Amino acid sequence: MEADELLVRVAGGDQKAFEALYGLVSGPVYGLVRRVVRDPAQSEEVVQEVLLELWRSAARFDPERGSALSWVLTLAHRRAVDRVRSARAAGERERREAARRGGEPAFDQVAEEVEAGLEREWVRRCLDRLTALQRQSVTLAYYDGYTYREVAERLSLPLGTVKTRMRDGLTRLRHCLGGAA
Repeated sequence: MEADELLVRVAGGDQKAFEALYGLVSGPVYGLVRRVVRDPAQSEEVVQEVLLELWRSAARFDPERGSALSWVLTLAHRRAVDRVRSARAAGERERREAARRGGEPAFDQVAEEVEAGLEREWVRRCLDRLTALQRQSVTLAYYDGYTYREVAERLSLPLGTVKTRMRDGLTRLRHCLGGAA
């Protein structure tokens, strides 16, 4: 079933159609958002917001004005740009506040930077535990923002092979990172 038809059914409240549509668009949405937002965790949050908005506002989709995928990607791009603008504004407020206090960074900011560094190191160690093929697929998708299909094309592999590598690699990462909590 095509995305346009699924989106029309989602507008009618069809949950099964939403599941199918989710499967079709979540990869391209994440790839687009990741390229704009850059931060993986922020990107995941934006994707969740976009998919929730998709469920809530599917009735606004007009097939006469374009394809469902274009409409969804437009929602994603707008939401991603909003997130970047919001983060920049928050950073500017923090800089002004730090300058007002004499340029000293807030303790919370320092603690957050240390924690983020530790988390990055933990993720690096867990990535090192993956096979080279799994690590390559996961890195292309989550750090470089490629969709499964783009990863498959880039590696000259069948899409099913890439999906299997990704699933297995992400399962291993989840187990490894579970020890970090």
